[in-house]
Amino acid sequence: MSVRLWHAVLAASVALAPVAVSAQSVAPAGPSPAVISMREQWLNPAINSFTFRDTDKVFESRAVPRSGPISPLAAGPALAMPQHQSAAAGAMGYGAWADRTFTNALLVLKDGKIVFEDYRNKSDAATHFISFSMAKTITALLIGIALHEGKIRSLDDKVGDYVPELKAGGYGDATIRQIMQMRSGVDYEERYDFGEHPSLAAMIHMKAIVRNQMRFADPAVTIGKKTAPGSTFNYATLDTAVLGWILERATGEKLESYTASRLWGPLGAEAGAFWLADGPPGTGRALNGMGYNAVLRDFGRIGQMMLDGGKVNGSQVIPAGWVSQMTTMIPFPAGSGRKTEFKGYGFQTWQVDSEPGAFSAVGLAGQFIYVHPQTHTVIVKLSYNPPVEPEWLTPEVLDYFHAIVRAPVKP
Repeated sequence: MSVRLWHAVLAASVALAPVAVSAQSVAPAGPSPAVISMREQWLNPAINSFTFRDTDKVFESRAVPRSGPISPLAAGPALAMPQHQSAAAGAMGYGAWADRTFTNALLVLKDGKIVFEDYRNKSDAATHFISFSMAKTITALLIGIALHEGKIRSLDDKVGDYVPELKAGGYGDATIRQIMQMRSGVDYEERYDFGEHPSLAAMIHMKAIVRNQMRFADPAVTIGKKTAPGSTFNYATLDTAVLGWILERATGEKLESYTASRLWGPLGAEAGAFWLADGPPGTGRALNGMGYNAVLRDFGRIGQMMLDGGKVNGSQVIPAGWVSQMTTMIPFPAGSGRKTEFKGYGFQTWQVDSEPGAFSAVGLAGQFIYVHPQTHTVIVKLSYNPPVEPEWLTPEVLDYFHAIVRAPVKP
């Protein structure tokens, strides 16, 4: 699954010495050697509690301004945060659990009201946190809007109908639906091997994100096919990058502009947001597979909107029925090799447990927007997990989520 696969790049990149960069290897308008060195430390566990914030100061970015009235998030009765019981560490309160699980910020909404909010490690309500792959769920929301507007005619259209450059390669026979489900069939592995002979994923990471020498989706043009489209789940950030390319071609807008007008403004976000960007400065594309950045409460607004079937203050922002489609999961077969707590995948959205109807946006290093419809609860956890996660970490996080959704509010 996403977190496990991305951790391979973290473990490898942190272990490597900084890459030597000559003047000839960086385009004149590209990042300086000092910026590249900083970017290579992005995932370093010694500092990632800070490098996962305000990333527009280090990487290329595309602004998503807020507009219109702010959707209120009223304060509800305070939640009695539960105790956590760890087999290894014993009983602990929320503070100890938050430190143990590498928490930067946590928000709990019940019935659309804030019942708990916590900022740690010198973050605050104005801090913009990186979503990592929670951005994939945001991409799926935008696909639903474009489909409703008729900009995308059908999820069963071929990707080449919108991006002709993709017709000849491995994506040529894949449909938008299959890519949404991470079943494109292309020969891509979310495996990050650096060194003299880097894997494709590692090469894309370095050239598109760190050095801004190419666009993340460029290799999709020539990539080959491995399996029949639709037949096999294969988590691939490249698939989501292709969805972003389709969105821009279908709508005729840059992704940041479409996000601002169709999602961020109607959502009633309280702060502007931004996408990280790939490619040479000024010509790259928003990194829609992993690069959205927003404040904690606005991530909470996304979860609440999804809990409310795409509505914000009674207005339908996401087309009716689309969230239900996104969260209709294809279960993983037994013995699939995935973490046992991850049960299935829908449209760029995870089923992370067996709680009826629950779903989650999930990002690298412990980012969660967890939605629990039965108790009308949304939990946002923004984290700084180490590159190689302890085996106990995700199960303990989910166990605590389950305790939170059932915890009483104080009278």
